[in-house]
Amino acid sequence: MSKPKVIITCAVTGSIHTPSMSPHLPITAEEIAEAAIGAAEAGAAIVHLHARDPADGRPDQSAERFKPFLDIIKQRSNCVVNITTGGASTMTIDERLLPVAKFKPEVASLNMGSMNFALFPMLQRFKDFKHDWERPYLEGSRDRIFKNTFADIEKILTTCADNGTRFEIECYDIGHLYTLAHFVDRGLVKAPFFVQSVFGILGGIGGHPEDVMHMRRTADRLFGKDYRWSVLGAGRNQMTIAAQAIALGGNVRVGLEDSLWLGPGQLARTNAEQVAKARRLVEELGHEAATPDEARAILQLKGGDRVGF
Repeated sequence: MSKPKVIITCAVTGSIHTPSMSPHLPITAEEIAEAAIGAAEAGAAIVHLHARDPADGRPDQSAERFKPFLDIIKQRSNCVVNITTGGASTMTIDERLLPVAKFKPEVASLNMGSMNFALFPMLQRFKDFKHDWERPYLEGSRDRIFKNTFADIEKILTTCADNGTRFEIECYDIGHLYTLAHFVDRGLVKAPFFVQSVFGILGGIGGHPEDVMHMRRTADRLFGKDYRWSVLGAGRNQMTIAAQAIALGGNVRVGLEDSLWLGPGQLARTNAEQVAKARRLVEELGHEAATPDEARAILQLKGGDRVGF
């Protein structure tokens, strides 16, 4: 009998952590490309990508920042490229949508609701910052809404409809699953859809095992066999939630966007280290990491030859 396949996604840089938090956070196009390729070589089928300004590491959603590393990754890897529409909570929906509309990836991330997305608790751990934008960016999340209205979600879905882009549908709380059900009922999201349950962000659902089970049970009840379930645990929740999800037949996301750490007090030096650790969990629990082409088949993706980069 063949072993069950687990899709490992790696989110290599994101917009949550700032450059002063870790010397290993990819910033430049070359660093982001190398991080993505290394993660794929370690076992990630999908790489989830944000861009940054190489001068100071701030989130940057311009096409000019994405294109250099997209080109390198496509030349050197068969991995599935997933471009964020989350960008950063400081951006407009048009700014966030721009690279996905232009580059037409196989997968784009899609947040399923507005929320308090609290980064300011990180100021308790990190005190010294190299760039003048970092502290206000984190502190500003105390009074900032990460805006993803029904109109915003519909705009992303309809913009991507003719491009064949499918979605990593990020659900930070139970209500987000019901919002997804609304768009499924309207025919704007079609099976099989890829639900990424997010745990441990202040403002969303917590990281307790019962929270994980509650998300899984609710998604099963709403979507049955029409979806594929994946999880990401923020910070210290990363690997414990990954292990629980694998045991439940789910898929996993790791990467320096979600956690800077490899273990207690130990910074991850590369994204590939986290992927390798997740892959060991997958294999020790009797499964196998899906290849990029297996992930394409599972999620019914259009293929890397039909993207716009």
